Amino acid sequence: MKSSRLVSILLLLQTRGRMTAAQLAEELEVSVRTVYRDVEALSAAGVPLYGDAGHAGGYRLLDGYRTRLTGLTADEAEALFLAGAPGPAAELGLGSVLAAAQLKVRAALPAELRAHADRVGGRFHLDAPGWYADAEETPHLTAVADAVWHSRVLHVRYRRWAEPTDVERRLEPYGLVLKAGRWYVVAGPGPRTFRVDQILRLADPGEEFTRPCDFDLAAYWAAYQRDFHDRLYRSEAVVRLAPGVRLPRAVDLRTDDDGWTVARVPIESAGHAHGEFLRLGARIEVLEPSDLRSSIARTVAELAGMYGNPASDGDD
Repeated sequence: MKSSRLVSILLLLQTRGRMTAAQLAEELEVSVRTVYRDVEALSAAGVPLYGDAGHAGGYRLLDGYRTRLTGLTADEAEALFLAGAPGPAAELGLGSVLAAAQLKVRAALPAELRAHADRVGGRFHLDAPGWYADAEETPHLTAVADAVWHSRVLHVRYRRWAEPTDVERRLEPYGLVLKAGRWYVVAGPGPRTFRVDQILRLADPGEEFTRPCDFDLAAYWAAYQRDFHDRLYRSEAVVRLAPGVRLPRAVDLRTDDDGWTVARVPIESAGHAHGEFLRLGARIEVLEPSDLRSSIARTVAELAGMYGNPASDGDD
């Protein structure tokens, strides 16, 4: 929509300063010709926007010009306040900062959008961790976040799964990621990923490092997750699923006459799949691999022996 694109141009120039038409076009994913037309429209509307020719040229706003946030739509205002998760911000020591920022943004919103934003806080609450996840202490989170922000080296004692479990590491922390209620720090060299709650001891020697200018935290994390799942699910099983049952990452092969679906499912291991599949009870039948099918059959037989035959209970 053109109106939202005009607001985006204003905000980009306001936050980044001088930008060329090509840079604006790339940012907004439009043609340079479209940027030219939008700039003309802004100028015609009285926005003090200037274009400088030459190699170091580009568009810029008159010094001191600031646009109010009247270009926000109702959905954008709601999303902005919904994205402000107070729990994680408080863990990082930024709870009061977030509250102050939201207060300032709220004051800049028109009355009708302010009502929309206020409604979000009263009707939606984000709680990322699962029900059965124990609250994990992360005593060094604030120190790690400070090192991330100021590009300072950390010397840590870290507990890992493999032997030796407790190791010394020198970290150059590039960024923090919150995943399913658990904090991870992505750090060089490498980079590599570390759980913040597994840092046993931390020292800040005051040494600074240079963060790679081309490092993209979101792109790294997406690739890390793909690699994690590729390494995690190295085996697969063939199962029959009762009507209505769905499994993550399952690939349907066919549907039987009785409505059951035969599917191929990636699994971490036969032992892990054993427990996961048993949770579905009689709504799943394992066809392959044979050792997994046999182990589940043995478990079911043991359970039947333990609980007896329900059909015979109460018989004389």
